[in-house]
Amino acid sequence: VQLQASGGGLVQAGGSLRLSCAASGRTFSDYGMAWFRQAPGKEREFVADITWASDFTYYADSVRGRATISRDNAKNALYLHMNTLKPEDTAVYYCAAGPVASVTPGAYNYWGQGTLVTVSS
Repeated sequence: VQLQASGGGLVQAGGSLRLSCAASGRTFSDYGMAWFRQAPGKEREFVADITWASDFTYYADSVRGRATISRDNAKNALYLHMNTLKPEDTAVYYCAAGPVASVTPGAYNYWGQGTLVTVSS
């Protein structure tokens, strides 16, 4: 499956944004999906994941309460809505697809190219 992330940009602290991930090539609903992010000089970290049926979601402590992951299997799309953004949310955000939803990057077979989110203070 090919993944294309979009929606990043420059946002002021306290603002919100919605990231999108368009999937193509295989049956989107077969996959657990997730968002990860990587800040400059840091390792890639888990943000949120969602099962294929959207019946279970899980969030990193750093974004819980400020982020909502969702998907639309009919549109082959994954979303991440974030509000109350902080400068420490600045990172390249990646969407990922794998057999199951997981917090572990190694569980995902497919990755998007990333979209940069910059939060100014």
